[in-house]
Amino acid sequence: MPMLDLNIAGMTCGCCTGRVKHVLEALPDVHGVHVDLRMGRATVAVESDTNPQDLISAIKSAGFNCSP
Repeated sequence: MPMLDLNIAGMTCGCCTGRVKHVLEALPDVHGVHVDLRMGRATVAVESDTNPQDLISAIKSAGFNCSP
């Protein structure tokens, strides 16, 4: 299963990481999420045909900045 690494800016606490994790896990092609507050990154297990922009858009809609 492919893994995507995303850089996330704006997370300041455990609640932020929980929100990012929740938003990503709600997407249909996502099978697992690990969010690292200290590194400002999320590692996401996805289907092979997943468009990374869909994940980035979901994170941005939750109020965080995100880039691949």
